[in-house]
Amino acid sequence: MEQGIVALLSGFGLCLGLILSIGAQNAIVLRQGLRREHVGIVVLVCVVSDAILQTVGVAGVATLVTAHPWLETLARWAGAVFIVGFALLSARRAWRGGGSLEAAPDAPADAGGAPSASTASAPGTVATRTRSGRMATLLTILAVTWLNPHALVETTVVMGSVAGTHGDARWWFLAGGVTASTLWFVGFGYGARYLAPLLRTERAWRILDGGIAVVMLVIAVTLVLG
Repeated sequence: MEQGIVALLSGFGLCLGLILSIGAQNAIVLRQGLRREHVGIVVLVCVVSDAILQTVGVAGVATLVTAHPWLETLARWAGAVFIVGFALLSARRAWRGGGSLEAAPDAPADAGGAPSASTASAPGTVATRTRSGRMATLLTILAVTWLNPHALVETTVVMGSVAGTHGDARWWFLAGGVTASTLWFVGFGYGARYLAPLLRTERAWRILDGGIAVVMLVIAVTLVLG
């Protein structure tokens, strides 16, 4: 039971650290949350997609790692290296700043009623003027979620590799990861209007990145020490 609790907390912390970053997916969730448009669709896609990817990682990568002891050692060190690298990048952002997730100023709409390309595609920005259609919103969040190789690797390979080091407790690890992503996306989507004043500032993201760096380093150390 104790091993399961450790795996659960490890999965929760690692998943939360990976998704708590400035990116297109979080920008869309925040945008829809601020506009209170199609929040349920966006949150549902994010939660279900993340659960599927994590399950694939644990059922595939983690099972393979568990079946071959030498892969467990490789996965343990490879996962630790990746997590340390992620922590260093977070620490660098916390030290240098320059990150924020701000609502973009009103942008002129194109002929189809959508925000102009320069505003809609700007990383880390949130368009707040033109009302988006349900299908357009659905296709956008699906594309951002499933056509992002970096995110796919993080969710399946990294989560799966680290889960494999927990042996039979890897399903507890999965439960922790799915719980973390569910809490984040639901809370971020429906609580965006309350979180926005905090998350718009660079200082808030520096503090957040600093916290992520600490959590990731702790996970990396415990991973190496077994």
